Amino acid sequence: MPTDALAPAAPTGLAALFARRGVHYGWVVAAVTFLTMLVTAGAVGAPGVLIGPLQKEFGWATSEISSALAIRLALFGLMGPFAAAFMNRFGLRPVVGVALTFIAASVLGSFVMTQLWHLMLLWGIVLGLGTGMTAMVLGATVATRWFAQRRGLVVGLLTASTATGQLVFLPLLAELTERVGWRSAMVFVLAMIVIAAVAVLLLMRDRPADVGLAPYGETRIEPAPVAPTSLLAMLASPLVALREAVRTQTFWVLFGTFFICGASTNGLVQTHFIALCGDYGMAAVAAAGVLAVIGIFDFAGTVGSGWLSDRYDSRWLLFWYYGLRGLSLLYLPFTDFSFYGLSLFAVFYGLDWVATVPPTVKIAADRFGDKTNLVFGWIFAGHQLGAAFAAYGAGFSRTVYESYLPAFFIAGALCLFAAAFAITLRGSAPPQASATAAA
Repeated sequence: MPTDALAPAAPTGLAALFARRGVHYGWVVAAVTFLTMLVTAGAVGAPGVLIGPLQKEFGWATSEISSALAIRLALFGLMGPFAAAFMNRFGLRPVVGVALTFIAASVLGSFVMTQLWHLMLLWGIVLGLGTGMTAMVLGATVATRWFAQRRGLVVGLLTASTATGQLVFLPLLAELTERVGWRSAMVFVLAMIVIAAVAVLLLMRDRPADVGLAPYGETRIEPAPVAPTSLLAMLASPLVALREAVRTQTFWVLFGTFFICGASTNGLVQTHFIALCGDYGMAAVAAAGVLAVIGIFDFAGTVGSGWLSDRYDSRWLLFWYYGLRGLSLLYLPFTDFSFYGLSLFAVFYGLDWVATVPPTVKIAADRFGDKTNLVFGWIFAGHQLGAAFAAYGAGFSRTVYESYLPAFFIAGALCLFAAAFAITLRGSAPPQASATAAA
């Protein structure tokens, strides 16, 4: 072991200031990450509020708008493993700063878009690249670098920021869109991006060792692993990690279940729920309010899931989360979109919205060790490919069959399959065993 790994923690700078108040700087980094992921969630979710206004102003079909949203969701996921490589090479602050710049550029450009290809470029490619660098891989990286204890709880809190983003942004964006137009609503999103960028610039740090600290729960400073020195080695590192991961059963189970997770959350409900409710006569603001209720229960469910994943078998947690989510989606068409029916749906579906993330990260960390953020990047790519599949598929269903319901029935059935698939994973294994796990 390198000698500097034996050095006791001696915080410096801002970390020392917080340490004197009994606060480990990892919690500060986690708070900044929470804000960043919250803003990203608002940017990702905003187009779901704007499908109707875009159709009205530009005459674009639902399937055409959904194509741009599908591109965004696919890039949101495919950027994950490469974002992890960028974070390993350049650090958290530069990567997050570039990502927020991309998101701001997509919002600014949307003020003057007039053609469908503008939408594809701005809300598909640029927004997809930006949000992909601040996705769940960022939360997983922060949790695994800064926390040796309470890791599941931190993953739960950071994942719940997506629910908080939905809770904070969507009803407000729907209200602003209805009152003053969708462009004014996007000004609010832009302002939040600026606030997050300032917080990242001032407070974000890469690793505990950078501020003279050990990870939370440890007493010794661990040196940073040697990062690839060449651009080619950096870009190849996600592919090397993927080559090793695809030989394991664990990777394919997590990738497959996360594909279904994305198809049954971001791609379907976050993107199309407001439009679905509109088909049944519910105003956009009221539908966004239901999403806000989902967000409230998801915050509780995801934080609780983080706590549970520190204590119980993650395979069985995934079984229950996917199973209950599938049943709630199958129930949705039978709610008659009444207050009582939608409230019941919001509670059960909300508790499971992204509760799957902490146990998924926990299993990945157990199996893949120091390659966790790279491998989880590929697993998250599966999540977003599923989201893209559902975003386009639901739009196609609405355009061709004049109904979203087939997409919701299919998503519910897939969740029940994911529940059964999750428990095929083997029991917990130490990280070094991952390379030899059988396919």
